[in-house]
Amino acid sequence: MDDHVELVLQQWKRERPDVDVSPMAVIGRLSRVARRVDDRLAVNFARHGLDAASFDVLATLRRSGSPFRLSPKDLTESAMVTSSAIAQRLNKMEAQGLVSRSPSTADGRGKQVQLTEDGREMVDQILPSHLDAERGFLAALTVDEQHLLAALLAKLDRPQMDT
Repeated sequence: MDDHVELVLQQWKRERPDVDVSPMAVIGRLSRVARRVDDRLAVNFARHGLDAASFDVLATLRRSGSPFRLSPKDLTESAMVTSSAIAQRLNKMEAQGLVSRSPSTADGRGKQVQLTEDGREMVDQILPSHLDAERGFLAALTVDEQHLLAALLAKLDRPQMDT
């Protein structure tokens, strides 16, 4: 059987026919697909000496628009990584010359993180191959299926009331 999740569902159906395990069909596949996407994108990032979290920080600063500067708090809220991951990444990226940190113009106690010219060039160079990797992964779906999947995932990503 090529579908591991289907095998798991059948095993549970055999062992516990009294339990509805149908959520595993979606969650199991989401987890497996997410790992495969992460693995594929990691190969592209590694070619450029980055990891996914570092690329996300650079991309977040780049898409924020000129002057490509955010507070660490805003960066954490806009990026797809945790605050502790941001701090670690910023130290590394600052040492690499990809970002710089300076006192906040609004509040001298705070800091601002700014994309350097080298950082901007790097993210601009990586972005096309990043998107090609994502397109390649999605090639099994039609454009309409991709739009439908994006809409369904967006629906799942909305905050829900716990029941």
